Amino acid sequence: MARVKPFKGVRPPKELVEEVVSRPYDVLNSEEARKEAEGNEKSLYHIIKPEIDFEVGFDEHAPEVYDKAVENFKKFQKEGWLVQDEKEQYYIYAQTMDGRTQYGFVVGAWVNDYMEGRIKKHELTRRDKEEDRMKHVRVNNANIEPVFFAFPDNEALEQIIRDVTAKAPEYDFVAPDGFGHTLWVIDDDATIAKVTEEFEKIPNLYIADGHHRSAAAALVGNEKAQNNPDHKGDEEYNYFLAVAFPASHLKIIDYNRVVRDLNGLTPEQFLDKVRENFEVEEKGEEIYQPNALHNFALYLDGKWYSLTAKPGTYNDQDPIGVLDVTVSSDLILRDILGITDLRSDKRIDFVGGIRGLGELKRRVDSGEMKMALALYPVTMDQLINIADTGNIMPPKTTWFEPKLRSGLVIHKLDD
Repeated sequence: MARVKPFKGVRPPKELVEEVVSRPYDVLNSEEARKEAEGNEKSLYHIIKPEIDFEVGFDEHAPEVYDKAVENFKKFQKEGWLVQDEKEQYYIYAQTMDGRTQYGFVVGAWVNDYMEGRIKKHELTRRDKEEDRMKHVRVNNANIEPVFFAFPDNEALEQIIRDVTAKAPEYDFVAPDGFGHTLWVIDDDATIAKVTEEFEKIPNLYIADGHHRSAAAALVGNEKAQNNPDHKGDEEYNYFLAVAFPASHLKIIDYNRVVRDLNGLTPEQFLDKVRENFEVEEKGEEIYQPNALHNFALYLDGKWYSLTAKPGTYNDQDPIGVLDVTVSSDLILRDILGITDLRSDKRIDFVGGIRGLGELKRRVDSGEMKMALALYPVTMDQLINIADTGNIMPPKTTWFEPKLRSGLVIHKLDD
């Protein structure tokens, strides 16, 4: 059963929230963070990407950079740009994109649930990325940024969302990217107890986004438990910062592919090979969007094509075999184009669906890429099925949007 707890959040005063909060550390590079934080000493980038306080090109993994994160975190609290709540409480965080709003609970998630597999993952993590975030959690003794969880729908928790969000929010703003962010504080004791009790009825939580942050946060908590001779199990480090959304609130968007060459084939030869496993229909110059599972959009030589996988080329009974990322990786990228390692092959790149299919067309028309492949998005049911069966999704399968804003609520590990 999922175990969560309320906590004393560290967060910006209402009038400073838009100056403080930022995008997550891993969706932009150091230069982009430097630009976004320009002229704003209150930007959270000074804590989550502290290399921006050094000269351009300074090693972002140098010890001085982690020390700067600690120094800045202390400064933000001293200056009153981040203030700790006096009471342990939960929060509800809403994100609005394209007229759709999803509501999540900001909670302390139990480290043991991660270590024992009740917080389920669907992606592999890289040790170097884990270690970077572990250092960041260790030196700050805090989870500065949350992880993004999903959980099976629960009517009692939906009712709490309805009741709490009927009141005035603590924060309500639209970020520069046009997405709305709203936060409510749950400080009523009975409601706090009810949230804890209802989560205990949920068998598993699922990492939607932030596998490296989840691993780092849980591993540091576990490390602290093992290194504390007086460990009791109720210490704050036994929990880490998460925002948990009902699965039905979330929508995974497409994650598409662009390829630099056709592996020595002419466009006609390439299409002939594609026809062996797909029904191919030319769609012309108008952008074509995949309309169902096992339907793909191909952009090649100024034209769009609909590709529909023929029966027998996929396995709807296999949690991985049913995925369109598997079908396209095996039958097109591997068998025709000779691309076998999606993580490291320089001939392929990936474009999140948030950028639109026009971005695929642009990259091919520019001559940078030779062809583009758009996929029908994975569903939350597929993601949960993969996690439940202990499988791992192929690389670059899911794209969640909007991303959680960092700095709305921070969790300290010692209080």
